[in-house]
Amino acid sequence: MPLSVLDLSPVSEGNTVGETLRNTLDLARAAERLGYHRYWLAEHHNMPGIASSATVVLIGHVADATERIRVGSGGIMLPNHAPLVVAEQFGTLEAFHPGRIDLGIGRAPGTDQRTALALRGPGGLSAENFPEHLQELIGYFTHSEARGVNAVVAEGNQPPVWLLGSSGFSAQLAGRLGLPFSFAHHFAADNTIPAVQLYRENFRPGVLDEPYVMLGVSVVAAETDERARFLAGPSGLTFLSLRRGRPIALPTPEEAAEYPYTEMDRAFLAERFGSSIVGSPETVQKGLEQLLADTGANELMITTMVHGHADRVRSYELLAALKS
Repeated sequence: MPLSVLDLSPVSEGNTVGETLRNTLDLARAAERLGYHRYWLAEHHNMPGIASSATVVLIGHVADATERIRVGSGGIMLPNHAPLVVAEQFGTLEAFHPGRIDLGIGRAPGTDQRTALALRGPGGLSAENFPEHLQELIGYFTHSEARGVNAVVAEGNQPPVWLLGSSGFSAQLAGRLGLPFSFAHHFAADNTIPAVQLYRENFRPGVLDEPYVMLGVSVVAAETDERARFLAGPSGLTFLSLRRGRPIALPTPEEAAEYPYTEMDRAFLAERFGSSIVGSPETVQKGLEQLLADTGANELMITTMVHGHADRVRSYELLAALKS
């Protein structure tokens, strides 16, 4: 069972963006050393707690800082970008790092609607035309005289294309196109099993001969269940603040533990983070084994949002040790 890493480059309270990005490079090197299969960066915008917005730039730096691990996007939000530009960017990355780049594509904005408008401009791209734009993007990796416009650097340099999703729409589209599918279990757990079933039911051999499912999973591992729950606290407070329209950097676990949550807050967080797997190595192993038994996933992509960089690296170390 391959394990991979999804990194949002979380900006912790008290850290600069520069420190955060250097932590991403350090974690990528650690992930490679620990035997993780992929290291993906996610596109988000206008969020004080996330520094991975210039996703393509960060992918290039991570690939330069590592030697073997696959590096890619989890994902590039296609409605924010012209397909030609994405093809040129990832064709260039693949030319620099042949056989190591993944192009994960999503159709969500990765931000709020006002920021999406700022990214796309008035009358810009829309998720309504996502299937057509996806096909256009894939087409740029081969030369076409009839098209008249070609992404020269992309031709012959196509990385594997993945479709990302949190709903049945992307699941069905990935299946019909014969693409590998990555589902966002970490924030859409109720849709996981239905979406995976839709993907497999709609799968037609294309790029792949058989379906391939990867699940994004939120995991915090520590030496004890109590310690892991303490470290996981800031994610909940960050999400509450975002939901209230006041996005913040990732607070300390002490601040999260002392916050005066209401009963409604606690109920909301229990529902929102019910799919997270938090605890000692033994607890985490049981949770992951149950998820695999329920879904039959081919690969798990682990995201870990904790305040301290050393705690984040340690969580990935403990998880990697479960494979040995």
